[in-house]
Amino acid sequence: MEREQYVVWITTRRIKPGSYEEFRRAWRPKEFPDGMLRAYECFAAETDEVVGISTWDSLAARERYRLSDVEAERRQAMAPFVESETSGIYLGRELEIPS
Repeated sequence: MEREQYVVWITTRRIKPGSYEEFRRAWRPKEFPDGMLRAYECFAAETDEVVGISTWDSLAARERYRLSDVEAERRQAMAPFVESETSGIYLGRELEIPS
């Protein structure tokens, strides 16, 4: 059975050592945007790496948020803690796990 397809935005950031709690406060958006279906934060303490994964109902919704003032403020708040960043946009779908 084919599942619905989503836009998936994955961002990986290497943060300054010892800055996780400050980064996390800055990373969390003030409001969750229309079109965002789910969001995940994954942290690897041994590498000071944070991966954000969000699923969206459309590429247009993700792009509206990326260009919004809310996202610009959030990125500015995170900047002092980020050493490097990569991101990508993907199409994905949930896999059905047989029971």
